[in-house]
Amino acid sequence: MSCVRSATVLAFLALLAGCSSEDPRLPANLYEESRKLNLEGRSLEARAMMKQLTERYPDSEAAAQAKRDLYLIEAFVNRDMADRQKQVRAAMKRLTDALTRYKTKKGEYPFSTQDLVPEYLDQVPEAPWGHPFLYRAYVTRPIEDVPVKRGPARQRFNTKFDGYYLACLGTDLQPGGEGLAADTLIKDGLPLAEAAFPPVPQPQPLR
Repeated sequence: MSCVRSATVLAFLALLAGCSSEDPRLPANLYEESRKLNLEGRSLEARAMMKQLTERYPDSEAAAQAKRDLYLIEAFVNRDMADRQKQVRAAMKRLTDALTRYKTKKGEYPFSTQDLVPEYLDQVPEAPWGHPFLYRAYVTRPIEDVPVKRGPARQRFNTKFDGYYLACLGTDLQPGGEGLAADTLIKDGLPLAEAAFPPVPQPQPLR
């Protein structure tokens, strides 16, 4: 059903781009389609369609109605976005707390977040829209020098995962983005201000 509705939205937008602004049927049809999307809970798509309507047919009765509806839709979308972002932060907090408890007991972070179930979590948290969080455990200093009193310097290869990256790439599952598509990055339990993770130190142990 979702695919059919999305195809309908695309068809309307294509029709909007190709039709004359004198066609009296298209604004009303476009408004009715956007209203249905909003009733189905697809407010972002409804908002985009209503904005197209108001820009293309600013003097139509349907555009006037769309402008009134947009105030309510914008308020709902902003509230929904804030709620979802709060849910993302809460889910990632549960995950980072479980990772900390695991490391305290095991001496290193797990290779996979599935290793946290069921002792530390009933199930691995996901984003509110059903996407998994991306997790990568790593060794912060794979090779370190071992001090010796005599003879040539020695090196030691570390194998314990003492660091990790955790990411939510937003609704689009792509780096970057704004709103709900924005990224939330965590490095070793703390939010990362940079737009991307630093490279993982090499060489990493094979597991």
